[in-house]
Amino acid sequence: MKILVINGPNMNLLGLREPDIYGRQTYADLVETLQKKANELGVEISFMQSNHEGDLVDAIQGAYPETDGIIINPAAYTHTSVAILDAVKAVGIPTVEVHMSDVKSRDDFRQVSYIRQACIATFMGKGFGSYVEALELLVNKLR
Repeated sequence: MKILVINGPNMNLLGLREPDIYGRQTYADLVETLQKKANELGVEISFMQSNHEGDLVDAIQGAYPETDGIIINPAAYTHTSVAILDAVKAVGIPTVEVHMSDVKSRDDFRQVSYIRQACIATFMGKGFGSYVEALELLVNKLR
């Protein structure tokens, strides 16, 4: 089973970016956490991060047909990108939306998620735990 984890803009700055919201752990820490969990679950996991919307679309399209599930944190593109939504719909790969912070308790504009309508679930507000829960859900659904 192959899972792709996609992270959008500014996620490469974890640990530096607004640590009161996102914590002090780094993007490398996130990758390490999820790799360990994937090993426990016996699944293959890969990662990509980009600050560019088209790169995220390309990663989603490139995941077809070899990838069984996608975990995506589109970051700021959550609230703006119809292109990412359309890519997820097009490939039909089970996808879970994640956010480290609880976007429901943040700015009004963050209440809108374009991608959510194409996802099987959303996890938010639990830091790295949002990703771990998404991985567990995907693996359970795909098995």
